[in-house]
Amino acid sequence: MSDPPPPTSGLRGALGSLSARLLIAFLLPTLALFGLTGAASYALARSILEEELGQSLSAIAAATASQVSGERMLTIEPGDDVQGTRTWRNLTRLLADVQKSSGVRRVFAVDVQGRVRVDVGGGLPVGVEVPELARDRLELTRVFAGERAASQVLFKGSDGRLYKTGYAPVLQGDTVVGAVAVEGSAAFFGPLAQLSRTFTVATAVALAVLAAVAVLTARGLARPLRRLMDSALRIGRGDLTTPVPPEPTREIGVLARELEEMRGALESRDRQLKLMLAGVAHEVRNPLGGIELFSGLLAEDLRAGSATDAAEHVGRIQREVAYLQRIVEDFLAFAREQPLARAPVEAPALLSSACELLAMEAEAKGVKVELEAAPARLEADGSLLTAALVNLVKNAVQASPPGAHVQVTGRAEARHYAIQVRDNGSGIPEAERERIFEPFFTTREKGTGLGLPLARKIVRAHGGELEFTSTPGATTFTLTLPLGTRSPS
Repeated sequence: MSDPPPPTSGLRGALGSLSARLLIAFLLPTLALFGLTGAASYALARSILEEELGQSLSAIAAATASQVSGERMLTIEPGDDVQGTRTWRNLTRLLADVQKSSGVRRVFAVDVQGRVRVDVGGGLPVGVEVPELARDRLELTRVFAGERAASQVLFKGSDGRLYKTGYAPVLQGDTVVGAVAVEGSAAFFGPLAQLSRTFTVATAVALAVLAAVAVLTARGLARPLRRLMDSALRIGRGDLTTPVPPEPTREIGVLARELEEMRGALESRDRQLKLMLAGVAHEVRNPLGGIELFSGLLAEDLRAGSATDAAEHVGRIQREVAYLQRIVEDFLAFAREQPLARAPVEAPALLSSACELLAMEAEAKGVKVELEAAPARLEADGSLLTAALVNLVKNAVQASPPGAHVQVTGRAEARHYAIQVRDNGSGIPEAERERIFEPFFTTREKGTGLGLPLARKIVRAHGGELEFTSTPGATTFTLTLPLGTRSPS
């Protein structure tokens, strides 16, 4: 079994088929349109010209028949053309004048049995049946009923040209005793054929121009698509640093911008993932080293029978395991994408819940947490926001000296609700402010450095923002959230 083609060849093949598809899309409808239009125009023009020719020939035949005496025509017998009788000569002269003046090929007169009485231009002798009349039986039926008519179909003469015949009845009193037939050339077919050839050439030229336009359009589309393809292949191979170039074409430009946003998001997640993995490896290394050390000491104390020291080592190992567990939990909480379970949440209850969770830790350190929250309703995930607020209040309590106050306030501002957590600690050093929201950055010995990044991630997921200001003796974290339906005061 052969290996499947690489993605590049498949994409380039798709771009190649774009040219073919554009050619088909341009040329086939145009060819069909020109073909149907040309055929319809040709058929309509031919039909109109044939009808006009038939009416013209039948009108000439009718004018001629009006000058023919039916009684005298019937007196012409076989052999009169050889003898040149007066009646035959007079009728021949009449039909010859009509032939000459109208420019038709043939004019002849027949009786109701279809036998020739006079034939000018055809040369048939008197009394002979005209074989061409068998072709126009239906038309002759109408003529012998007193109407004039023209043959429905064109016929080809001995000279290779197309002809048509017009008929008109010859009367004796009110009785039809014969017919005059006038054969005329369908000379219009020459210009009509020339027009058809001209139209065909024009169609071929138009198709060639459209083919060139289709090729140029396909190339114009293929170039930016090929650039997008190269960018997509680079991203697929792991190159997340090279930006996707913008494209001037509107639709393809939208694709380029979306692809660039995707690349930026992937690069950010890749950088964040590498940072988190490095942070986890760094944070896990210390407690693992402690566990290894104290487990070795524990083994020695157990062999020596020192139960008191063994119990102390077990407690140290348990504390290191608990720290490892907290690292893993914080890492999972920061790394996983948790869908928000939004529901109406009263802001004072949210802030009160977060402060209560830190009450024991604050009391143990001698720090007082003061809460002042204006009533408001938020559409939020209460549990996730509580976790974010707990991180902020916990950091404030840990940064405050004994006897200090941590102030937690909430107030409505326009379309947002602002929550501030203020402490009176030493403040955040200038050198550390740029990295305060960086995952795994911490100044505490047992800190994971994920509390603030996790809090900001939760806030931004709610459409809000987390910012801070810090000076020696005053640090304030401000959390803003979109307001839901305001509750009554």
